[in-house]
Order: sequence, then C-alpha cells, then structure tokens
Amino acid sequence: MSLDRTAAMNIAKVLTEALPYIQRFTGKTIVVKFGGNAMVDEDLQNSFARDVVLMKLVGMNPIVVHGGGPQIGQLLEKLQIKSEFIDGMRVTDSETMDVVEMVLGANVNKQIVSLINNNGGQAIGITGKDGHLIRAKKLEVKRKTPDMKAPEIIDIGHVGEVESVNTSVIDMLVNSHFIPVIAPIGVGKDGATYNINADLVAGKIAEVVGAEKLMLLTNVSGLQDKNGEVLTGLSTQQVDGLIEDGTIYGGMLPKIQCALDAVKGGVNSAHIIDGRVNHAVLLEIFTDVGVGTLITNRPKSSN
Repeated sequence: MSLDRTAAMNIAKVLTEALPYIQRFTGKTIVVKFGGNAMVDEDLQNSFARDVVLMKLVGMNPIVVHGGGPQIGQLLEKLQIKSEFIDGMRVTDSETMDVVEMVLGANVNKQIVSLINNNGGQAIGITGKDGHLIRAKKLEVKRKTPDMKAPEIIDIGHVGEVESVNTSVIDMLVNSHFIPVIAPIGVGKDGATYNINADLVAGKIAEVVGAEKLMLLTNVSGLQDKNGEVLTGLSTQQVDGLIEDGTIYGGMLPKIQCALDAVKGGVNSAHIIDGRVNHAVLLEIFTDVGVGTLITNRPKSSN
C-alpha cells in the first residue's frame, strides 16, 4: 500500500472513530480551562485553537476560561513588585490587582481571542466584570492556631471566590455562534475587583451552564497512582477514596477537588488532561483512549 493511501486510510479510521463522539456531543457545552505549557508554546497554542474551532464547527459549544499566572509573575518582576504566596495563592494588594487585571483582561485574553480567530473561529473575550458575569466575594484563608480555639484569618487582598455566575452573558455569546474566552476576574457587591483561580471559575461556569464536560489542561499526564500510572474512568466515590488514602495530595489536590465538585454539581464528566500533547482536547473528546484522567458520576472506563 502506498504512503498516500496509508495516510488516507489513517484519516478515514480517525474520522470513523470520531463520528459517534461528534454525534453524542453535538449541541453540548464543553468548558475548557486553558493554562500551563499549552499557553506558552506556540505549536501547542495553535493546536489548542484549532481544536476549539473544530469543536464549534461540528456543533459543540466550547467555552474557554484561561489562567495566566506565569505572565502575571513576569510583569510583576519587571515592575519590581514583590510576589508573595500563601497556601499557593498570590497575595493581591491593589497595586498587584491592577497588574493582574491588565495581564489577564487585556494581554492574555486578547492573545487567545486572536489565536482562535486566526485559526478560523469567532471568539469574543470578556472578563467576569463584563455584564457582571462573575459575582465574587473575598476569599478567606483560615489557619489553625496553636490553642485550637479559633482559626487565624489571613488577609490575602483582592483574591476572591465565585459567588454567582450571570449565565445570560454566556448564553448571548453562544447563541450568537461566538466562542466565549473568559478571564477569571470577578466583581464584588461593592464594586471591588477580585482575582479568582481559573480552575475554580471554569468549574463553577461548567456547573451553572449544565456543561457536558469540564476539561482542565495541566502540565502532567493526568492523575497518577502511587506507581506513577495514569488513572482514568474514575467515579466520584473512587476519587474521594484516593483523597482519603493520600494518593491525591499537594498541588494536584485543588485541581482534582474542582473537577470533583463540578461533577457532583451536575457536570456529566470532568477531564484532567495533558496540555503538553498536541491536540489534547480533540484526543480526549473524539478518541477511545484519550490523554488524561476522566472523572464521572457513573463508574465506567471510557468517554
């Protein structure tokens, strides 16, 4: 068989495998958190953008939520503003918040919008402040004190958590055939601006819009067991058990907890996928194997 014919047969095989997934997810909403290596590597950026455009073209409704921690850190360093972290969260005073809003709401958001548009899509960038999309409240960080009578409350500034999501803003964009690209910045009742973890924003949006899937791009191959093997096809009960026995710990814990909360909140499935793999989003949605960890309320071993 000639090389050209072999290539053609491979394409036919891929399309045949993808067809039932396209049929199943047409009209469904997929929330994708874009971050990590995929945001800074040019090839990965373009493969992500093409994945999102193809999802829209075959009838799905992708919603992109993005982070930008490294970019924020770089600009703060350039401006000689010291970064301080408490429990993995950036302490965000008013000066730092101005930088966060500029980087996330302007630079990074517009870059992603341009990336998607340049690859044939129609994207519109917004922050959680636009149309009061994300109503936020100040995040309280509590630490146990030695006397154990009352926890110490630590002020980390303009860091927030999602209180509510105005879905009418998202509905307007999706129904007009645009791909929303959302920066994780919220607004409080008093008009204050808050920096919110992008995973948490993606998870909450997936819940309130009744998404079929929540996909979190990471810099690892997925959730791993104690032997380094990637785990997938997990039920929420199994994930709870892995947290209890210490298999899930450290930096992966907040991301897994976000995925777990989303599924428990009504999202059909959550995926922790390797953003270092070209076309990771399509591989996870459209193939039998996938490239990460699947969490669902239904014990099953496939998408």
